[in-house]
Amino acid sequence: MDILSIFTTLFTITTILVSILIILDNRNPSRTVAWLLALIFLPVVGMFLYLYIGQNHRKKKTFIKKRKQDYKVVHSLLQHQLIFTGYGEFLKKNFLDTRGKVAPLLINNSEAPMTINNEATVLINGYETFREMLKAINKAEHHIHMEYFIIKDSDIGRRFQRALIRKAKEGIEVRVIYDAVGCWKLKEEFLKPLREAGVKLKIFLPVTLPFFGSRLNYRNHRKILVVDGRVGFVGGLNIGDEYLGKKKKMGFWRDTHLKIRGEGVYLLQVIFLRDWFFVEGEELESPIYFPKQGICGQQMIQITSSGPDSYWNSIHQAYFAAIASANKKVYITTPYLVPDESILMALKTAAIRGIDVRILLPGRPDHRTVFWASKSHFEELLEAGVKIYQYQKGFVHSKIFIVDDNFASIGTANLDIRSLQLNFEVNAFLYDEAIVKTLKTCFYQDINHSKEIILEEYNKRPFSHRAKESIARLFSPIL
Repeated sequence: MDILSIFTTLFTITTILVSILIILDNRNPSRTVAWLLALIFLPVVGMFLYLYIGQNHRKKKTFIKKRKQDYKVVHSLLQHQLIFTGYGEFLKKNFLDTRGKVAPLLINNSEAPMTINNEATVLINGYETFREMLKAINKAEHHIHMEYFIIKDSDIGRRFQRALIRKAKEGIEVRVIYDAVGCWKLKEEFLKPLREAGVKLKIFLPVTLPFFGSRLNYRNHRKILVVDGRVGFVGGLNIGDEYLGKKKKMGFWRDTHLKIRGEGVYLLQVIFLRDWFFVEGEELESPIYFPKQGICGQQMIQITSSGPDSYWNSIHQAYFAAIASANKKVYITTPYLVPDESILMALKTAAIRGIDVRILLPGRPDHRTVFWASKSHFEELLEAGVKIYQYQKGFVHSKIFIVDDNFASIGTANLDIRSLQLNFEVNAFLYDEAIVKTLKTCFYQDINHSKEIILEEYNKRPFSHRAKESIARLFSPIL
């Protein structure tokens, strides 16, 4: 038997074993079929991709330490900082709309308490967001906690670098968590001055080739900044010049962030502290990280996180419950539309029962496969009565969810399987009519810069587009 025959035999046996492993793995049928198709049509690439990023067996072992710390810190916060007992029943009795459905759900599935003493400001572009973040950093008196999926060595990245270095040299505690995959281009040249100044830097789930396994999944997609435990930021913006219109290929990136003063900051702090414990093993439980807030405002905010360390897919469930309980409208802005069947069915059902369902998406791709996978859902959504718009003024990266007049969400979770089932995410759920009104105004303005997709015209698209959509959709469960 020659070498080629031996190799072919071994490869065939390996492929069969990997196929059996995929079938026996605890995953939903669509993901199983997607991986099997990858093995059939891309045998070598598909096999290595599955071995590197497809397996789930390390998830529980990898994050068990993180989950234990969650319990301790979150319950301490619930007992000493916030009024929690009975809130679920109170909300159900007093709010017969979406608020009364989603808020108790988040209390139960992610132990996310309702906070009332808050003042929140919607930030609708990079200029506003970065200005407010840098202003807060420059006023820091005790600590700066920063956690980001992507930090780029760019003009704005250097501004943040200089600000953090300056505060660290003043004796302020500065801690930064950055994701290994999101920041894979971030070099030591950028990081070294931060370390030398006293900034504590930790990378989230380092990826080591060639044995990175499932670590290529389960990425920390969160964007959090907490300063002195009094002001916090959360939303869709990473740290990069594209949000300032300096990425010519894609144009201006339209995104949305939220600035919070008040008790909602406690929850952002908890999420950062448990992530810090996971990456560093350091427990930070001093009351100084949870200062008394004073009177800030009366806006109701619920901060929740989700990810591999959560028992339930809390943001996923909240999205589903919000769509199902809508009375008038559901407005969604997302850069990627790759939902699972439950969200897809909820959207179609809402539209069929007469709810004004509108989805705003980018008009140009930043990831082509995901772009075509998103478009593969257009036809069935349009047939159900969902209105779809593609943003034309640059690239829309916001993750906004609006239901009726008193419910909205701003956060990091895209409407795709990766965000809702695999990544570490964080969202602020807002139960305030003034904030919802502001977000609706922004949504309408974005629609004015968008092109509506009309079913009759869309059905005339070229065969090549249909083919790209169909192929991309086959692999959407593993994108």
